[in-house]
Amino acid sequence: MDRGKFVERVLFLLALSSISSLVIITIFIFEEGLPLIFHTGLKDFIFSSHWAPTKGHFGIAAMIISSILVTLGAMVLGVPLGLACAIVLAEFCSERLRGLLKPTLELLAGIPSVVYGFLGVIWLVPLIRNYLGGPGLSLLAAAVILGIMILPTVISISIDALTAVPDVYRDGSIALGATQWQTVHRVVLPAASSGIITAVILGMGRAVGETMAVIMVAGNALKIPTSILDPVRTLTSNIALELGYAAGRHREALFATGIVLFVIIMILNLSATLLARRK
Repeated sequence: MDRGKFVERVLFLLALSSISSLVIITIFIFEEGLPLIFHTGLKDFIFSSHWAPTKGHFGIAAMIISSILVTLGAMVLGVPLGLACAIVLAEFCSERLRGLLKPTLELLAGIPSVVYGFLGVIWLVPLIRNYLGGPGLSLLAAAVILGIMILPTVISISIDALTAVPDVYRDGSIALGATQWQTVHRVVLPAASSGIITAVILGMGRAVGETMAVIMVAGNALKIPTSILDPVRTLTSNIALELGYAAGRHREALFATGIVLFVIIMILNLSATLLARRK
């Protein structure tokens, strides 16, 4: 066997092991969580907000709504800021400055989430409590922290999408008399829309799946929020907080919650992949 064939088979085995790990994890989560869904009923499990595992009530609607609101808040804050930063770096900065700033921004993705949560507790939560009211630990605090955390994902992928647009598009627009901003607004952004949408969807998946930072700043109250200053508990927070002591049906309910998260994140990732392939 020549060296090329050997390397090819080694890489194939490595890829197969990764896929096998994903399949095993998926089977384990569904095997542990589906019995509770069948026992409670999908409708009661998804649409009830009464979570009292010790009394046999397993409704996660409040946590689903909280997760959606926190994620939407993070997208409202993070996407415009990230897209604006990507446009400046891709269209208005020199190659040298972009080569310096883009890797620096991508380093933000390597900061542990507990550090973001710690900074939120020390700085953000007191600001919200003192100037807006409420306990400080709130939906708003979680949305702001997650909005900052998704910036590296949104910025990096958006820059790649913008720089992938052929220069002939820009040259043609400027030759017709358009300004640089008009070229970006009406030519480059529409051409890069698929990649930008992919960045937004992947950022949303990051926000939905975040745990530690949200636990530290969200307040973890089991109720449907009526204000951005109310404390909330997301799906990921509930799993992390209760899995350590859960048993029986309670444990199955947490794995069933994991199934819901798994489905949501898979839908987001598949949507991003399909949008990228369409272009």
